[in-house]
Amino acid sequence: MSWDKVYDACRVPSEGNIGEYLGEAKLIWNELTAWIEETYQIKPQITFSKCTMQPGWNIKYKKSGKALCTLYPMEGYFIALVVVGTKEEEEVKLAMEAGLFTTYITALYEKTAYLPMGRWLMIEVKDKAVLNDIRHLLNIRIKPKK
Repeated sequence: MSWDKVYDACRVPSEGNIGEYLGEAKLIWNELTAWIEETYQIKPQITFSKCTMQPGWNIKYKKSGKALCTLYPMEGYFIALVVVGTKEEEEVKLAMEAGLFTTYITALYEKTAYLPMGRWLMIEVKDKAVLNDIRHLLNIRIKPKK
């Protein structure tokens, strides 16, 4: 059953509920969320979205009012939404040319249309292979403090 049906707008999922729904992907989720929280010194915000692209409860990370990323629990995996804005576009392209991203992320980037607000990369996280890609994209999006 889809996430937005299991936990509708009236039923806020707990961290445990999210972990159960993620299944084996919980370990990767935990690794990424721990890294985000430690690197950027931020806490997650759980919000409900009625967006037709990805409805349901999601986890948002914001730093100084700027969206860092949004995580969407899926059955057995999760999606990380990372927006590559106009300011980050050139740096991401250079990193791709340097071979710093997996072929999955490079292909996703190339097939994702550029909108006035940037490229909205909906990254399916099904294994650890893309974690470094996500970290790199987030570090380009918002530079972490040393």
